[in-house]
Amino acid sequence: MDIAKEMTAIGVAARAASILLGGTGAVQRDLALCKAAAALRANVAAIQAANDDDLSAAKSRGMSAAMLDRLKLDAERIEAMATGLETVAKLPDPVGRILAEWDRPNGLRIQRVAVPLGVIGIIYESRPNVTADAAALCLKSGNAVILRGGSESFHSSRAIHRCLQEGLDAAGISSDSIQMVPTGDRAAVGFLLSSMAKWVDVIVPRGGKSLIKRVQDEARVPVIGHLEGICHVYLHSSADADVARRVVLNAKMRRTGVCGAAETVLVDACVADQILPGVCEALLEAGCEIRGDDRVLSIVPAAIRAIEEDWSTEYLDAIISIRVVEDIDAAMQHIAHYGSGHTESIVASDAEAAEKFLRTVDSAIVLHNASTQFADGGEFGMGAEIGIATGRIHARGPVGAEQLTSYKYVVRGDGQVRP
Repeated sequence: MDIAKEMTAIGVAARAASILLGGTGAVQRDLALCKAAAALRANVAAIQAANDDDLSAAKSRGMSAAMLDRLKLDAERIEAMATGLETVAKLPDPVGRILAEWDRPNGLRIQRVAVPLGVIGIIYESRPNVTADAAALCLKSGNAVILRGGSESFHSSRAIHRCLQEGLDAAGISSDSIQMVPTGDRAAVGFLLSSMAKWVDVIVPRGGKSLIKRVQDEARVPVIGHLEGICHVYLHSSADADVARRVVLNAKMRRTGVCGAAETVLVDACVADQILPGVCEALLEAGCEIRGDDRVLSIVPAAIRAIEEDWSTEYLDAIISIRVVEDIDAAMQHIAHYGSGHTESIVASDAEAAEKFLRTVDSAIVLHNASTQFADGGEFGMGAEIGIATGRIHARGPVGAEQLTSYKYVVRGDGQVRP
């Protein structure tokens, strides 16, 4: 394959489709999503057959059990994808929202109106369900999308993509609105990042640290994403012991491999002896390794000594680091120094302390008395998400359909001219 020629054709087609999408309404785009959901349900056997090909190849390469589980598609997961498309279809239309409006003394009426970003390139790894989630959010928000899934899910993603295009065809929308890079060659990713700024408006990476770092290093267009999810749970001196135990256990162990999993627990020195035994007992019973500072080691004999590197490590595994801090200010200083700006939670009964934490900690998501695993677009009522953004420009936090829009100014007058 001539990568440059193929990718250029994809980019040209995507730009043309994005212009056509501007003439569609919410009803037409939602119909495409619902028809795509129906196509997924009608093609379960074909999708599973494609997935079996991917699984066989992955097993022959020695892929881990955890990665094989990410890759696997069964009837339940395919139904979840179909339901997800229908859920996105039911969301309010993010395009055309009036974000602000005002009148000027000269009689001009000015509105700030939400519009699509244009063409979005999405690069993701093993989870083939991202093909449906990402395409749905882009279509809902009126954006054309170029999908580049991981080579390990190549056949699965293409089978899902065919269902998405069935939905587009049934709704009378250009099939170029949702395109998929037709090769697993890494050179296609390089070309998409470095040579398609004329046709691609933004790149969204979803995957591991190495993928996201490559995208951020090589992209010649804006990137929406995050590099690491080093998330903290801080146990304030007013924390209820039972709430602390439940929140920490869920934040770490519900799913250890997601970016919203807690990696570090901070606890006030004055309550460490009272709170840590229960928290750590629950973690150890769930199979979690604990790495702690000297104070933690004196309280939890089963803990092992933490090293400096632990405070800045995204384990994505059943491992957690715990540090005893002097007070809330020390906890916030630790988060500012070691955190990645993703998600932090405070467990506290003291409302004033909680508000100080929520106001001061500069991360994309901050929570009070709740698990960091709520860092998810579905849990925020967005239907789905492409990822969690930790930047400070444009999107921040869960990236759903609304976050895939920009805005323009619409000005109405009756003949005004500028003096």
